[in-house]
Amino acid sequence: MNSVDLTVKIGSLTLTNPILLASGTVGYGNEIAEFIDLNKIGGIVTKSLSLKPRKGNPPQRIVETPSGMLNAIGLQNVGVEEFLKEKIPFLKQYDVPLICNIAASSIEEYVECTRLLTTEDFIKAFEINVSCPNVKEGGLQFGNNPIAVGIITQKVKAVTNKPVIVKLSPNVSYISEFAKVVKDNGGDAVSAINTLVGTSFNINTRKPKIHNVFGGLSGPAIKPIALAKVLEIKQKVDIPIIGIGGIMNWKDVVEFMIVGASAVQIGTLNFIDPTASIKMIPEVEQYCLENNITQISELTGSYSSQK
Repeated sequence: MNSVDLTVKIGSLTLTNPILLASGTVGYGNEIAEFIDLNKIGGIVTKSLSLKPRKGNPPQRIVETPSGMLNAIGLQNVGVEEFLKEKIPFLKQYDVPLICNIAASSIEEYVECTRLLTTEDFIKAFEINVSCPNVKEGGLQFGNNPIAVGIITQKVKAVTNKPVIVKLSPNVSYISEFAKVVKDNGGDAVSAINTLVGTSFNINTRKPKIHNVFGGLSGPAIKPIALAKVLEIKQKVDIPIIGIGGIMNWKDVVEFMIVGASAVQIGTLNFIDPTASIKMIPEVEQYCLENNITQISELTGSYSSQK
């Protein structure tokens, strides 16, 4: 039987397959390790880390919506120091690339988090979450300001020799402009997309279902938007893309790769079926075999615009 080479490259980072676990959906890996063999997954992206621990927002923080989910967790996390001391030892049991997601409320905090974490050899790359409010600018999100995204990319790259992936917000007019800024400032790749802004109300009380009023919408409802954003980046900027947004089965993985993703992240699906990510790997491999694809990377950007 012919075999398929499932390895993909994101900058200098090589993954054994293109399936990653998305930030915020598997904690720090220990919870999902009860359901899947982490050694078989392409990589894990940690829950967002900030310099100091964060309590996050008060409940209600998660609400189901048609074909999706709203969350306003508020970047609750243990902080960098606790992560290195308490969470990394567990993960070191596994031979799986670890990508640290970093969330911060100032440019200096992004840089300091990266500097402290880059000393840990087990961490293979960084995913910079720019969909965070900039406290110094009155709470405006960094991710909506191309100049800020450029500065963060450049300054983070200056303190690490590991790949830097910038997670882009879809809540902008042209996401490709932000991907270009990342590339121009030395970024190695982009993740697209982060959640869309949404809300949901109780019609009896007339109050928002989420304490924070607004939350991030994820799940299959956002997949067509995510695909369009990945395609837009692929058509305009030569940079590796990790596709995210409503992936529910192996066909979605293939679709994201066709429009331009080198790898993908599984997020909301982990809450529904924590074993789903691992099941997709042989299914994607089978698709490749049936379509005479010997290297899965051949799928990336293989779309045809012919009707």
